[in-house]
Amino acid sequence: MKRHLISAADLTRDDAVLILDTAEEMARVADRPIKKLPTLRGRTICNLFFEDSTRTRISFEAAEKRLSADVINFAAKGSSVSKGESLKDTAQTLEAMGVDAVVIRHHASGAPYRLATSGWIDAPVINAGDGTHEHPTQALLDAFTMRRRLVGKDAGLGKDLNGRRITIVGDVLHSRVARSNVHLLHTLGAQVTLVAPPTLVPVGVEAWPCEISYSLDEVLPKSDAVMMLRVQRERMNAAFFPTEREYSRRYGLDGARMARMPEHAIVMHPGPMVRGMEITAEVADSDRCTVIEQVTNGVSIRMAVLYLLLGGSEPAVTTASTPRTEESK
Repeated sequence: MKRHLISAADLTRDDAVLILDTAEEMARVADRPIKKLPTLRGRTICNLFFEDSTRTRISFEAAEKRLSADVINFAAKGSSVSKGESLKDTAQTLEAMGVDAVVIRHHASGAPYRLATSGWIDAPVINAGDGTHEHPTQALLDAFTMRRRLVGKDAGLGKDLNGRRITIVGDVLHSRVARSNVHLLHTLGAQVTLVAPPTLVPVGVEAWPCEISYSLDEVLPKSDAVMMLRVQRERMNAAFFPTEREYSRRYGLDGARMARMPEHAIVMHPGPMVRGMEITAEVADSDRCTVIEQVTNGVSIRMAVLYLLLGGSEPAVTTASTPRTEESK
């Protein structure tokens, strides 16, 4: 593992598989009466969120606390940022407080990279989403969910997603989740197809390691997993499609379309879902939809990332056969 996690494109196959395998260990902690590990006791992690978030912020906080870290939650609203304080000054303040890692979500693409390479702070930086650029831990939890569902919880250990066909549908232009997933899934050997209206396909997408299609119905029968993306109206400054009804008719996933998918295929969504537009309630509430699993798996993945960046070389989870030291009691 490198010092920071800024982009899914920075991960090698071995890096990604190591994170997924470590997350399997971390997932066992959730089955314990006391969901705690002493791994990061005495470490301080700051969640630096310049953009609104529910799932990601709470997921990181849960992961940090399960690893026994001390957590500082920073929100731009109500802080000196609203008075005009720069990212540099905020970072230097955190450095002066002695934080051991920073999880950052920012509305500007490239902000986590700037923080990691500027020299303002001497701590690992984890990108929790930056503008329309990337969201690497979301891609990791998506891959973790796919591997568990398509390969198997125990059978998947040490394995990637070689040969699997993944379809990502919707607002690719504004989606950092789509970008991270394309890079990571390609690294793990999967074949990725992007399906979107021409107006929501990014310029230069031809250079991405994936295929492009404008017909959802054509790719559904050969998909192992279909990931629906939310239409991000808050990032749109123009009309990218005529009406919501038109978008839903051509690119929404309903029961009839889900029936065309292979029996083993799963439906995914990074959340929050807009029911009735990109996905119907029938699909969202079906057994094939993994949205709730993705939330659960997100905590395990983020525990794994934090452990690998900040932890030691000892096993992530103490087993019954491992002698307990005074520190691990």
